[in-house]
Amino acid sequence: MGSNGTTERPLGSRSTRGATKTGIIRHIDDLGRIVIPIEIRKRFALGEKDPLEISVKDDVILLSKPQTVCVFCGRRSTLREHRGRAVCRSCVTELAEAAG
Repeated sequence: MGSNGTTERPLGSRSTRGATKTGIIRHIDDLGRIVIPIEIRKRFALGEKDPLEISVKDDVILLSKPQTVCVFCGRRSTLREHRGRAVCRSCVTELAEAAG
């Protein structure tokens, strides 16, 4: 175990349900917190006080950056969720018309 309470294994291409395992294990502290390793924070451009969305799928806990813009056009207004993605009203209308 490392000096900061982590257990590390060599990185590999092992995957679980489509997610790549990092080989890093963190322990939950007395207040229910975990520390996200700096390598992962840098990779996803996460800084102090950045929000993370917590989701559960079957027996897996997922952390993700909240989607605050439309995945198609980048607008921030009137977002709806469709299949786990944020889509604005204009793009929903445009897609519905294109589908015919």
